[in-house]
Amino acid sequence: MSNVPRRDFLAGVGLAAAVAAAAKTAEAGDPSFMNNAPDDVLSGKELPTFKFELEKSQGKVIGGSSGKEATVEQLPISKGIAGVSMRLEPGAMRELHWHATAAEWAFVVEGRVRTTVIDPDGGAETNDFEPGDVWYFPRGHGHVLECLGDAPCHFVLIFDNGYFSEFGTFSITDWIGHAPKALLAKNFGLPESAFEGFPTEEVYFARGARPPETPAEPLQGWKPPALTHKYELLKRPPHRVFPGGREWRVDSTSFPISKTVAAVVLDLEPGGLRELHWHPTADEWQYVVDGDVSVTMFGSHGRFRTERLAQGDVGYIPQGYGHSIENVGDGPSRVLIGFNTGVYATIDLSQWIAGNPTDVLATNFGKPASLFEKFPRKDVFIAPPGAVEE
Repeated sequence: MSNVPRRDFLAGVGLAAAVAAAAKTAEAGDPSFMNNAPDDVLSGKELPTFKFELEKSQGKVIGGSSGKEATVEQLPISKGIAGVSMRLEPGAMRELHWHATAAEWAFVVEGRVRTTVIDPDGGAETNDFEPGDVWYFPRGHGHVLECLGDAPCHFVLIFDNGYFSEFGTFSITDWIGHAPKALLAKNFGLPESAFEGFPTEEVYFARGARPPETPAEPLQGWKPPALTHKYELLKRPPHRVFPGGREWRVDSTSFPISKTVAAVVLDLEPGGLRELHWHPTADEWQYVVDGDVSVTMFGSHGRFRTERLAQGDVGYIPQGYGHSIENVGDGPSRVLIGFNTGVYATIDLSQWIAGNPTDVLATNFGKPASLFEKFPRKDVFIAPPGAVEE
């Protein structure tokens, strides 16, 4: 019989269970960093690739509509955020559906889109979106996406869970098509014959008449929710403007419903550099809307990797990892950047240096204090094009 006291034994069992639970949470892409379970993707001697050529992937294509996704299956490093590039042809819709494991944030790249969403209180909102507009649907809120007008539309979806798959969501035709007609009849107070001819498999992209220019009233009448799901990001002035570029920023402080996703639209002039920095509270998911950029990532212990991203490519930076984005093309670049947090936060390298006295910097780097008098006194954020003269 062991001499270990029962209380100490139980405490040990509890600790082991907690460690096991923490490891399981980390596996699921928990961004909270409340545990120290090693990430097998990031714990190697070399940093893994953080690039995926999204628009070159096959995805799902039905008629003139398509959806291409980047999840941990395509990009193993991206445990905290997934993304989808979706295109709808005129008259097509992404059918009524909901996401059980992720909230949905979207940016309209091209064309016009109409969405209708319902919340747990029965509030329903229909909105029309143009390029530069944003929507956010909390996890589990049912919604539909429609292409408006005579031209196709293109939008990029960002989900706050890297293990999420757009192709494994809960669609209304899939549910109704597999529920017994007697159950449906009882549910809606209609005869079973009312459900004859309904699709028996998931439609995913439905096609029909083009939506009216003015949204039709819902069956229940108008019942708007407390918070809007729409934000006109690019219709607002940029958050900050620099000689080397500009940025628009949106998070829950300006778009209150968006509690789990913040975002930036980053424009860089040729040679412009979004300086070396890190995000203490979130992972970063990048989609190149236009141009060519060079992205670097620093992962401690001398690990450093550079990837070149072209239009339609995706990049991913884990929470807390140092990185930079530089326009290496001949024309302007635009990068859509999403974060799995409700409030944007960043620490830039120039800002960190400027926050320390010169004697501290001199000791840290083994250089004269006079050298650091030449460093910027404030955050650079976007460095301008061109080399600095000696």
